[in-house]
Amino acid sequence: MSTLKGIELNAVTDWLAAHLTGSYAPYIFELIAAGGSNLTYRVTDARGEVFVLRRPPVKGVVATAHDMSREWRIMDALHRHSDIPVPATLAYCDDVSVTGAVFYVMGFVDGLILRDRISTDGLSKSQAQRATESLVDVQVAFHTLDVDQIGLGNLGKREDYLQRQLKRWRKQAEAVMTRELPLLDEMHSLLVAQAPASRRAPGLAHGDYRFDNCVLDATGKVIAVLDWELCTLGDPVVDFCWSRQYWAEPGDKLTFLQNPPTLNPIFPNRATVEQLYEEKSGYSLDDLNYYTAFGWWKMACIVEGVYARLKKGASGGMKTAPAEQVGAMVEAYLYEAQRSLPQ
Repeated sequence: MSTLKGIELNAVTDWLAAHLTGSYAPYIFELIAAGGSNLTYRVTDARGEVFVLRRPPVKGVVATAHDMSREWRIMDALHRHSDIPVPATLAYCDDVSVTGAVFYVMGFVDGLILRDRISTDGLSKSQAQRATESLVDVQVAFHTLDVDQIGLGNLGKREDYLQRQLKRWRKQAEAVMTRELPLLDEMHSLLVAQAPASRRAPGLAHGDYRFDNCVLDATGKVIAVLDWELCTLGDPVVDFCWSRQYWAEPGDKLTFLQNPPTLNPIFPNRATVEQLYEEKSGYSLDDLNYYTAFGWWKMACIVEGVYARLKKGASGGMKTAPAEQVGAMVEAYLYEAQRSLPQ
């Protein structure tokens, strides 16, 4: 067997043996079934050492998305020049002839990833509290990081983050859309018109920060933050409010994830998370209702992209609901955005 989805085994094996210091062929590649975008593989070498390889999806690649060089640059800067917990950056390949796309290799961080409700079953209430506080602590840390000092000062524009987000996700949805969604356009216009001005200094905005993109140790502490693909410079409160919407509570009828880990009642509620962020960051959440509406709309744009990729037969390694069910979720998110927007 010379190929695996997204991996030319012989060519990648040769490249790793030549560029991954201290590793030895043969390598075992395992596609990790998580995430709806880039493909992530667990790689085990002949000595049993484990690494992680990331590359763009094989099909359904969207312009401006799946930028491996950007993600590598961000993680490498954080790894080398900050205390933000990220995996060690080990090797980067910009030669697309090796396996059809650029890719990078990072260290494997062993720990717990809270992907769903079931993954929280072994946690105690004290561990859940520790995880909650650590999640907020790390986000506040990268929100207040001196980006110039670590070499990321030119990562993106510093101002108008919300307007850039509105423009980006509208354009992203347009690029993949396979049907008419008039409410998506209507909500975009309303959100642009009602956007509050930022009153905070820009910081490093992860773009998709949540438990599902973090590795925890046995105590619940965040020891690695993953998936920096969407990271840029921007308003930290917009970034936090997006993360907050992943914080589902028991009784929620519509959620960002299919089975969110925070549905376990051992976790604090959203109000507690909001209070923690305000206290630790010093930032006010006065415009929370607007940002909640924006979050529902943005998720509708993202899931519309997932729906379009599913229709094309690509899932990016993600386990999803059937395509038509995913499409219906987009409409539900848009209706919730409409309901949430302040009148």
